[in-house]
Amino acid sequence: MARRYDTNDATDRVTGLREAASAVRRGELVVLPTDTVYGVGADAFSSEAVADLLDAKGRGRNMPTPVLIGSPNTLHGLVTDFSEMAWELVDAFWPGALTLVARHQPSLQWDLGDTRGTVAVRMPLHPVAIELLTEVGPMAVSSANLTGHPAPENCDAAQDMLGDSVSVYLDGGPTPGNVPSSIVDVTGKVPVLLRQGALSPEELRKVVPDLEVAN
Repeated sequence: MARRYDTNDATDRVTGLREAASAVRRGELVVLPTDTVYGVGADAFSSEAVADLLDAKGRGRNMPTPVLIGSPNTLHGLVTDFSEMAWELVDAFWPGALTLVARHQPSLQWDLGDTRGTVAVRMPLHPVAIELLTEVGPMAVSSANLTGHPAPENCDAAQDMLGDSVSVYLDGGPTPGNVPSSIVDVTGKVPVLLRQGALSPEELRKVVPDLEVAN
């Protein structure tokens, strides 16, 4: 039976974060609020947990799961060939609604789907998410919806879709909006905007003027 905690209540928040962290360490799924939409997450280094996440969403390996982290410093252990322009994007927009696609360290023991050696990584601007990520480390997190359905802006919508496939729901109230993060590929010499979301090309070009926009 799934457990749900109101993170706007001080006592419930402490209990909920403790239970969510324990669930992640056991290889179970949790739902958490972010600054964009609600996400469903698992230990990024547990192949079985990530597979369960994809199954819960009805999502194939051809759509790999992004990774959320609680601090930019975590990037040093996750990515390689990270350019100065990429770090400038991190400095300007993290925590926030910017996902960066980078080459991951080849030594990492994880299986996020068919990533072709890359990882989509983000630090969300939400205190509950950051607290959980700081406690458990990198999490594979995708929007907490069934594939093909709208991404949830509240915990009720997430629970209606994912039910008991999730062990712990952290209810932080409505999210600020349902606009997804912008995705920028930083694996090449020039950053490429793959998906325009909360950040426009104009905003991003204030930091990286050479930014290209994918067709």
